[in-house]
Amino acid sequence: MKIIILLFAIVLGFGATGKKTANDIEVAAAKHKLQQEQRELRSYPNLLPEVLIVAPKA
Repeated sequence: MKIIILLFAIVLGFGATGKKTANDIEVAAAKHKLQQEQRELRSYPNLLPEVLIVAPKA
């Protein structure tokens, strides 16, 4: 009976490790994609409009 419990605990441990690894890979892929998009956007000029604010003479 102890062997069955031990094997069950080992299987659960491997499952938890696999789930954590998959989550870590997903987070790393998202960070990589964000960094790649930021690198691509650096080559574009500033596309924001320039606004000139002029106060009337009092």
